Amino acid sequence: MSENPASGPETPETSTDAAAPADVAERAPRTLDGSARPITPGSQAAEGTYRAQPVSFVRRGTRLQGRRQQAWDDHSDTLAVDVPRHISDTSVHPEYTFDAEAEFGRTAPLVIEIGSGLGDAVVNAAKENPDKDFLAVEVYTPGLAQTIQKIVSNELTNVRVVQANAPEVLSSMLAAGSVSEVWVFFPDPWHKTKHNKRRMVKDTFAPLVARVLAPGGIWRLATDWSGYAEQILEVGAASADFTNMHDGERAGSESPLTAARLSGVDCEQSDEPDMVGGWAPRFDGRILTSFENKAHKAGRVIFDLEFRRN
Repeated sequence: MSENPASGPETPETSTDAAAPADVAERAPRTLDGSARPITPGSQAAEGTYRAQPVSFVRRGTRLQGRRQQAWDDHSDTLAVDVPRHISDTSVHPEYTFDAEAEFGRTAPLVIEIGSGLGDAVVNAAKENPDKDFLAVEVYTPGLAQTIQKIVSNELTNVRVVQANAPEVLSSMLAAGSVSEVWVFFPDPWHKTKHNKRRMVKDTFAPLVARVLAPGGIWRLATDWSGYAEQILEVGAASADFTNMHDGERAGSESPLTAARLSGVDCEQSDEPDMVGGWAPRFDGRILTSFENKAHKAGRVIFDLEFRRN
């Protein structure tokens, strides 16, 4: 999802483009009775104007062209979840609940990827795990359209996409305890100190993830920013809802944080080893994307974390 712009993203994460009047009318949010609620151009979720706290994304470029437009026109009716909107085109009406059994026509473990980007990870996982259902959550329209392209070309029936603000998906759209895994891979690090408040994974986010996960469910994360990795580790450790599945592991010379400090690529260079650990091995179910390859080429260290819902 949520690719890291400073590392050379596969896709922009999201757009502040003011929509043309025709777009506004076409994408106007709806109440549950179907009536339209106008969107005011320039006051979208990117500026956090309708939430008490700033959102974690900035939308850059929402227009579709060529094959992406064709894929959206031909398949969004069946593959994109039709969400009743509340305030903006990425908001979710608080009375709406996603019915996975009705959507997929079966009962199966549900995996949610927050910030699915171009869909490489979720589509590959769906191919490898036909016994599971997947929901890709993203705000970037071209990314969703490209994900749909990949779903169709791979003839998959166990993936859906939804354009929505992640905290709303977790706080109301998904039923409590209905999810087996939540994935957050490479969220925007907002690495400037003044922007840290916009990071998705913070103390207020953990309870939302815990709400949707069934007991024993897994929260998987990955980032290529050491400062964000430390923050995520602290969030998980501070939450009574989660247990770090790799507490104390990969410390000292085996720690990715030790490697990051020695390289000094994204933090102050230091030879101080990380003696705390808590880092997971690389998740086998996460395909190596072009974005992650760019991070490796830039000399960045990848951090994986896994927490289990208590």
